[in-house]
Amino acid sequence: MEELFTQWLQEYGYIILFIWSTLEGELGLIMAGIMCHTGHMTIPIAIIVAGFGGFVGDQVYFYIGRYNKQFIYKKLKTQRRKFALAHLLLQRYGWPIIFAQRYLYGMRTVIPMSIGVTRYSAKTFAFINLMSAIVWAAITILLAYFFGEQLLQIVHYGKEHYYIAIPFAIILGGGIYYYLHRATAKAEQKIAK
Repeated sequence: MEELFTQWLQEYGYIILFIWSTLEGELGLIMAGIMCHTGHMTIPIAIIVAGFGGFVGDQVYFYIGRYNKQFIYKKLKTQRRKFALAHLLLQRYGWPIIFAQRYLYGMRTVIPMSIGVTRYSAKTFAFINLMSAIVWAAITILLAYFFGEQLLQIVHYGKEHYYIAIPFAIILGGGIYYYLHRATAKAEQKIAK
């Protein structure tokens, strides 16, 4: 199974990277950086493909907000606080929030939709979104490329010692999720005041 997955990555790597980047996912960019490190992808093409995928994904969310306001208000009731936070962030910080939204936990899909609901210029959003997506892809892929050997060693160790790696990954992932969730909640409270 692992060989088949590796073969798919080598044959369809750029397509998988584009789709993964469209849907979100720093993990896909890290895998692309490792594949650049091993020579299965080239850095410039990987950055362009991932950046374009991230751009397309956020444009889709923006236009969902622009043309489906009633759907958003009706179906995303549980996200109201995040939509309110996104509006406050846009009012307080302006265009830099569009650039930084990729790095805000739990807000990556909400901010483009929330901006789409407003009268914010679609052209301005698209330009800032494109620049942000390219920077996001470049930073993540280049870091994974430069630390590719260390990342491969971690993966190799995890495969050999799965009984340690699986609980460690669950604890680490849960800890990161908990920390980011609390940080986002604190930010929501600060901005709401």
